[in-house]
Amino acid sequence: METTFNENTKKHDVITPTDLINHWQGHRALTRRVIEAFPEEAFFNHTIGGMRPFSEMVMELLGIAGPGIKEIATGISSPLNEHFEHGNKKAKILELWDEATNDINTYWVQIKREQFQKNIKIFGQYEGTVYSSIFYFIDNEIHHRGQAYVYLRSLGIEPPAFYER
Repeated sequence: METTFNENTKKHDVITPTDLINHWQGHRALTRRVIEAFPEEAFFNHTIGGMRPFSEMVMELLGIAGPGIKEIATGISSPLNEHFEHGNKKAKILELWDEATNDINTYWVQIKREQFQKNIKIFGQYEGTVYSSIFYFIDNEIHHRGQAYVYLRSLGIEPPAFYER
């Protein structure tokens, strides 16, 4: 049986912007708990199989989420920056995480419903729609959080339940 979709039909929301931000913020809250679960030194230094320390993955997430939503809301593009001063202090990373969460909430409400289907080039280099960019932000976070779960388990630490968002 073949299923086809007709793009000429009237578009309906499958998920509302409110549902999407709540879903994402659930993931962000879980990732924050994963960051908290790491011992300080391991957060910055522990690696397996050539993967980066989780702190470096979190820098990537910080470089994408808040700035990406700000760009979507304002239309002002900036280069991707994945480097933030943290002094090898997990508390500073958590502070940056919370600031990014606030930025996401601030700029999210400025995104008009009709923008979600709009084609964009996020950070001046990644083409897609607003929806696909946001889905990438979320998927990338989940991907790196999965790596962090492996790290935590290798350290003998039980990570937060993945479904408790």
